[in-house]
Amino acid sequence: MSRAAAASALKDFEALGAALKRRAKEAAAQAARERARQAAEEAQRRQLARQRDEFARAVGPVTQVPDKGLADLKRPQPAPEPVQRQLDEQKALQEALSDEVDIESLLLTDDGLSFRRPGIGPDVVTKLRRGHWAIQSQIDLHGLRRDEAREALAGHIRESMRRGHRCVRVVHGKGHGSPGRQPVLKAKAQRWLGQCAEVVAFAQASGPQGGAGALIVLLKG
Repeated sequence: MSRAAAASALKDFEALGAALKRRAKEAAAQAARERARQAAEEAQRRQLARQRDEFARAVGPVTQVPDKGLADLKRPQPAPEPVQRQLDEQKALQEALSDEVDIESLLLTDDGLSFRRPGIGPDVVTKLRRGHWAIQSQIDLHGLRRDEAREALAGHIRESMRRGHRCVRVVHGKGHGSPGRQPVLKAKAQRWLGQCAEVVAFAQASGPQGGAGALIVLLKG
């Protein structure tokens, strides 16, 4: 073998040795990284185990809820209801209805002592008696004491306005069970309704609608 060939072979051998050393170094580094990763995972598992043990000691024995395979569906939330505001409005309306207010001078001198706000034409009362507006709700005050009846009527007017009702019936009775057989609640209901700003007019009901034992009330639209 010539000197040139020998020198070339030696050079190739040295290059191969250097490449093998680099690969060995890279393999050692990769092995070190893998050992570090495994050590970190093991440390994390031990930490989680310690945390579970500490939690179990703190809360005592627990039972895992079995997985029923149910989907976690997002249901639409109901719109918030201003309960406190409604209660405040109802309380203010109840307090505004006084037994001392005299509305007799505002009642029309007809058979049913009907009522209409200033500026409301007499045809409105006529239409009420004839059933022009469909009755959308009613409240029966039979058997209620004065304060109970006032509170119930105030609440019903407020709820009817909230629902957009225009015409309601108030059943106050004919007084057959009252002392003197007088409809005590009729005069009071008329007085309370006359104080409600929501009430446009009212009239005694016709026979089929309750007659002298009920009032047909028209509310603001």
